[in-house]
Amino acid sequence: MLNHRDALAALGAAVHEAPYKAPPRAAVLYIKPRNTWVGPGDAVIVPAGVAELEIGATLGLVIGRSACRVREADALACVAGYVIVNDISVPHASYYRPSLRFKARDTFCPIGRFAPRRAVGSPDTLRIAVSIDGEIVHRASTEGLIRPAARLLAEVSEFITLAPGDVLSVGVAANAPRARAGQRVAIEIDGLERLDNPLIAEAAEGVPAAPAAGAAA
Repeated sequence: MLNHRDALAALGAAVHEAPYKAPPRAAVLYIKPRNTWVGPGDAVIVPAGVAELEIGATLGLVIGRSACRVREADALACVAGYVIVNDISVPHASYYRPSLRFKARDTFCPIGRFAPRRAVGSPDTLRIAVSIDGEIVHRASTEGLIRPAARLLAEVSEFITLAPGDVLSVGVAANAPRARAGQRVAIEIDGLERLDNPLIAEAAEGVPAAPAAGAAA
């Protein structure tokens, strides 16, 4: 989701060019279907012919009760808790019409362990860090959101009814790092358990290649 001030700023003059000729006036949404979901420790498959993947560290709002046209003041009452989401994609230029071919590949949405809302505090002041092979390569914060969590949920619920168990990610910061097959990615967000996943190359026949001897489990 394009909902981070620095991510919008990073687009520069492109937001004023055809066909849109202006910055987006609403959140740019896309879906991550069930085929993309994997859990902590599960392998992320790097498709054949793709050199590296973009690692989109973000916070996910886990819906606890139906949210339909909720007011911003009431929106967080519909949230049961939070998860770390790794919104992985094949690097691409377009943010206005994100291609599902780049966003919705198998294993492209690792989701961390659930934390109840009361255990995390404000969703709008959380620090985010991404590590690759144990080295921190990117830092961000939910303080940079264009629409804070409650406002985003209220706006989305104007036209989408969110059901219990749905996850709404709040948006990825600019300069998301990239990782290759054979590397291991970890995401940390204040108050949440770390999400850690290895990247494994897809074999030519479309199944994951066997990890090299001695690779971390």
